[in-house]
Amino acid sequence: MAAALRLERLSRRPVLEPDPRLPWEAAGVFNPAAARAGGRVVLLYRACGPSPSGELVSVLGYAESRDGLSFTRWPRPVFLGEGPRESRGVEDPRLTFLEGWWLVYTAFDGAYVRVSAAWADRLGPDSCWRDRRMLLDEQDKNGVLLPAKVSGEYVLFHRRYPGIWACRSRDMVAWGDHRLVMSPRPGSWDCHHVGMGPPPVRVPGGWLALYHGADGSGVYRLGVALLDAADPARVLCRQEEPVLEPELSWEREGLVNNVVFACGMAPAPGGWLVYYGAADECIGAAWLDRAEVLRWLASVRAAGRRAA
Repeated sequence: MAAALRLERLSRRPVLEPDPRLPWEAAGVFNPAAARAGGRVVLLYRACGPSPSGELVSVLGYAESRDGLSFTRWPRPVFLGEGPRESRGVEDPRLTFLEGWWLVYTAFDGAYVRVSAAWADRLGPDSCWRDRRMLLDEQDKNGVLLPAKVSGEYVLFHRRYPGIWACRSRDMVAWGDHRLVMSPRPGSWDCHHVGMGPPPVRVPGGWLALYHGADGSGVYRLGVALLDAADPARVLCRQEEPVLEPELSWEREGLVNNVVFACGMAPAPGGWLVYYGAADECIGAAWLDRAEVLRWLASVRAAGRRAA
């Protein structure tokens, strides 16, 4: 039987919390994209505050750190909704470096969510995000761009409720070959719905993917799966146990109780820093150890496990 992989929390306290002095993030900071750029760990995090009508609107804030735990944040949002399709904001970003930086996010108009994207040649608080576009014109979210082309095509994961899907494109405009990647598992911690987490990372034997799953009570946990290198829509192994679940008070109580939800991970010596939203209100940090991942992969191969 394969040894279970787990994330290790790096702090018993959030690494970012809402700043009540900043109205645009006073209600919550959570679900950050993460990357390493110029020797810094960069977070583009979802922040929300009340609009003049009283409804919460999401924007993206910017924070950076030298050590991955102590962050300096910018006092103004760096990415806001544009036009009617983003009238209630931009949510749950993911960052992928592929011919520059692609920011894939959820656009919300108050009724529908759509997978959208923008591009910049560098990461910083003053990044010029351009070429904004809607990727999929359907009720859809949790868009994640694979950080490599496969057979000359971009690969995009997305969530057609309640499962994770993948599609392909040669130009980041027309998307086709939609295939189901992962479904909820009846009777398990991810029995209600699942969605992709950060962009998968290349490991021996495939792509390592963190994902979130919800149960029938609305508890969100994180899981891990191994995707095929040549066909990332194919799951080679999916761990039965979660790698992280709500345990601390600030993960169990907030705007939405009992949620850990990861959108970003940044490489670091010996592994990856994983950043997750907690209870839709603050941000935590965890560690994914490369040696533990390699041991997990070896145990999966030894067990001959190919469960999807």
